[in-house]
Amino acid sequence: MNLSIIEVKAVPMTQPEWEPYGWIPVSDLDPTDGHHRLEFEWNDVHLNLIAHYEDEISRSGDKFRCDRVFRHLTHTQALMVINCNAVMAVAPPGTNLVKPESILSVKAFALKPLQSFALHRGTWHWGPFPVDAPNVQLFNIQGLRYSEDNESFCFSDHGVALDVCY
Repeated sequence: MNLSIIEVKAVPMTQPEWEPYGWIPVSDLDPTDGHHRLEFEWNDVHLNLIAHYEDEISRSGDKFRCDRVFRHLTHTQALMVINCNAVMAVAPPGTNLVKPESILSVKAFALKPLQSFALHRGTWHWGPFPVDAPNVQLFNIQGLRYSEDNESFCFSDHGVALDVCY
């Protein structure tokens, strides 16, 4: 199958850029602290450490192939990158990725160690994946039963290859 290749350049994560996908935690002294809340429809909030490995994806230099995105409709998710630079791709909640023009809504972010963020319920996401280490270790808060709520969308099934450029 001949795939249409779409390239997305990873940008630094700032709150204005990240707003459609989630939020970045702020200091408890910040007046906006508490404006966002984690949500767990199944009351199964879970905290653990997870990792993504470089051999989980295809990579050519600074291009990372994003073959599939996932979303969770029953809960938010919060992550903190622990050990290395990383890259991730996202699309806003409610995006119907089957529509070709919607694939253009995918955005990529370059992440640094100790950077934390939350995903809105339903945000499509891929990664984070390591840029300069064999794996990226992540502090993770999500629903314990996330595997029962882990919808995915495979780009190549729809004739598209998505390359995230770091």
